[in-house]
Amino acid sequence: MKILVLNCGSSSIKYQLFEMKTKKVLAKGLIEKIGMKGSFLKFSTPEGDKVKLEGEILDHQTGIEYILGVLVSEKYGCLKKLDNIDAVGHRVVHGGEKFNASVYITDEVIKEIENCISLAPLHNPPNLKGIYAIKQLMPNIPQVAVFDTAFHQTMPGYAYMYAIPHALYKKLGIRRYGFHGTSHRYISQRACELLGVDFKKQRIITCHLGNGASICAIHHGKSVDTSMGMTPVEGLIMGTRCGDLDAGAITHIMEMENISAATTNTLINKHSGVLGVTGISSDMRDIEIEAWVNKNPTAQLALDMYHYRIRKYIGSYAATMNGVDIIVFAGGVGEMGAETREEVCKGFEFLGLQFDKKKNENQRGKELIISKDGSKVTAIVVPTNEELVIANDTLEIIEKLSTY
Repeated sequence: MKILVLNCGSSSIKYQLFEMKTKKVLAKGLIEKIGMKGSFLKFSTPEGDKVKLEGEILDHQTGIEYILGVLVSEKYGCLKKLDNIDAVGHRVVHGGEKFNASVYITDEVIKEIENCISLAPLHNPPNLKGIYAIKQLMPNIPQVAVFDTAFHQTMPGYAYMYAIPHALYKKLGIRRYGFHGTSHRYISQRACELLGVDFKKQRIITCHLGNGASICAIHHGKSVDTSMGMTPVEGLIMGTRCGDLDAGAITHIMEMENISAATTNTLINKHSGVLGVTGISSDMRDIEIEAWVNKNPTAQLALDMYHYRIRKYIGSYAATMNGVDIIVFAGGVGEMGAETREEVCKGFEFLGLQFDKKKNENQRGKELIISKDGSKVTAIVVPTNEELVIANDTLEIIEKLSTY
């Protein structure tokens, strides 16, 4: 069975085509700058050659048509015809309280995803555009939605509720939802596979550290808390997002700077985080060079703030679970940033973590244990694979449908 996975952003589409029998990736690529000048599709051929095709890609449907055309093209294709695709799995950011698992997409499901647009106005609309496009272009193919928020629907009420008038929760759905759920689910389960332990008997803290970042507490197989909130702004300091910030500070800024809610939203999402602190970059590699090579004190401050916030969340989640057995690192920074992992793991000896500096230094983007042999707490790096999770969920749902 061949499954196409689509991740549609506001001006981009990521895709991967899987052969599910072997879990082999037959094709993968990315469209960028949809609706803008200079839009293009880039991908790698099976031989490893990188290809960039430029063209006028006005909307997501045009972009998906472009992708499908390449998949069956004589020069670059890996399929004889589009009918060889058995199903399409979509990343959908927000499923609200309605969806606690991946689902087969029906008209009713589409309406429910549309109802969640107010909770994720920047993410759900482009996710829906991908669903609409496949429905138009390949009307008979089954589609599955895999939600970023679904994994966190096991959080208890005391973890996901905010201390605001309850009427606002009832009316507007104001609560913690959490994100990166597909990644947290994958890396926690994969870590347990690698370690040969029962996923449902472990206390796990997963650290998805990228330009967007979040931490999750997983107790006996269930998410019990996570750092992102109603939106992806809350929690850790990120590339351009502020993370935890006093709500009073936000209203004070709005009043003193005389800015609108929309401008404030842009401020905390696009101009804060390590970019805001340093004024240099949202890329941790640039910040590290400034701090360690150029001895820039502001860059060093940003790094200290970044590492401190991660340690703070790990410590608090260990407390809520009465300890921790496994700490997992993933995401661009988590997988490649050996220095970040070392800084984060400092001081957790009291939890039973014995960090292995040599193992960690040799680790860049590979699955590897970075704690010492015999350490009570295992620290491990697991590169995330959200696309494979989406493909696996799609396969499972489609196979169940075919048995009815």
